[in-house]
Amino acid sequence: MRRHGRFPHWVRTAAGLARDEVEVVDVLSGEAPPSHRGYAGILVTGSGAMVSDREPWSERTADWLRDAAHAGAAVFGICYGHQLLAHALGGEVADNPRGLEMGTIDLDLSAHAADDPLFSGLPERIQAQATHTQSVLRSPEGAVGLAASTMDDCHAFRWGDAAWGVQFHPEFSAGHMRGYVAGRAERLVAHGQDPGAIHAAVRAAPDARRVLRRFVRRARRHA
Repeated sequence: MRRHGRFPHWVRTAAGLARDEVEVVDVLSGEAPPSHRGYAGILVTGSGAMVSDREPWSERTADWLRDAAHAGAAVFGICYGHQLLAHALGGEVADNPRGLEMGTIDLDLSAHAADDPLFSGLPERIQAQATHTQSVLRSPEGAVGLAASTMDDCHAFRWGDAAWGVQFHPEFSAGHMRGYVAGRAERLVAHGQDPGAIHAAVRAAPDARRVLRRFVRRARRHA
């Protein structure tokens, strides 16, 4: 993070957005999101916090997300944002019983992905960067599952026509991912995993990045 900046910068640049196209709201510091109306879309970044802790700032943001999604706003949640969106819409988020998932992972796309605006045309198996201990254990009612890994059955979902959550990090480069693995080597060992092997297996994940950019293009077209 010292080298590359933080989540808002990573997401903005990965999404191909200019600085003046984005308004960043730091809900963790108590900032309140403005009305979603007048914006093409909403991007919800990752966080080191846990949705299951039900922090006041997080619950307020969940209420805001619920209202925005029900109003038809274009929403794209990443990692914590994915989990918060699921929680806001009535899903269940908790510690992943399969443990910590980190590194470049394989995602198997569901049959529903073939008709999804963000996932259609991608290979049945794509690579993505991931780092998380909590997961969406139960999707919101009416949600469509789009992708799964061996560690997480809900790596991506769509709710309605304009709200998506992805557990993976489409904004991560291979460099970002290697930095996470190196920085959390002790944690990986504590979970019985080999940080050296995970670090060596990190690869670029262009299809995951493509999903994020497709969201931006779709949000702009429908704004």
